[in-house]
Amino acid sequence: MEPLSTKISDISVSYLLKPSAKAGPTVVFIHGFPFNKSMWQSQMESLPDGVQGLVFDIRGFGESTTDHRFFSIDLFARDLIELIKALGLETCILCGISMGGYIALRALELSQDNIKGVILCDTNCIADGNESKLKRFTSIQQILNGQKNEFTEAFIKNVFAESTFGDNPDAISSVRKQISSTADETICSALLALASRTDTSASLANIKIPTLVIRGEGDKLMSEEHTRQLIDGIPGAEYESVPNSGHLPNLENPWHFNKTLNTFLNKHFLA
Repeated sequence: MEPLSTKISDISVSYLLKPSAKAGPTVVFIHGFPFNKSMWQSQMESLPDGVQGLVFDIRGFGESTTDHRFFSIDLFARDLIELIKALGLETCILCGISMGGYIALRALELSQDNIKGVILCDTNCIADGNESKLKRFTSIQQILNGQKNEFTEAFIKNVFAESTFGDNPDAISSVRKQISSTADETICSALLALASRTDTSASLANIKIPTLVIRGEGDKLMSEEHTRQLIDGIPGAEYESVPNSGHLPNLENPWHFNKTLNTFLNKHFLA
């Protein structure tokens, strides 16, 4: 897959497209913070026949540009909707992890045109409380003080399950590389966007498309209560817990994650 790009508004969005041999839906993968489209490589490679895959870099991340640094989850969601329109995608399944899940939920509030399914991974629908906001502000100051390496190592310790450090060092190396390649300004702007995001819990009942909620069994950042709120709030939502993984089950236990993803796709879109 060769990197492609398209213009939306005043920015260039970098993306990869895995075409399907026959007409079918497109899974649009939305990466988390502070990563890029490369985090979904295993999922793109494992998609079943009849399903197209699209991964893209959120503005300012990876190889996508940005015309300003006043980020918000709302802005990211509007970019996503514009990207779907620009590429002429008619049947999309959104798959967002962590921050990508926040973006997917906000996009569904804005418009469900052409969105026929959603997969929410290790994410939640509530806005940051004061304690979480203050932690993000502390991280911003840490990066501004030239301590990006310290931020990165603390972040890695939080997102991965203990078993991953021994069993899957490649996942840790990949995440470390993605964070180090992300501009400090992008990380700080995204932290403010995360701190200021809106609560989407009131709109969960309006999501009446096939929905799959996934959580890494050992996730330290998204609690079982967060997950339960999504499952109970979205009509007919399905749920899968991924063992031997923390906040990033698609990287930590890709075999189980991909099996869960493809079972959902086959059930609802390829039957």
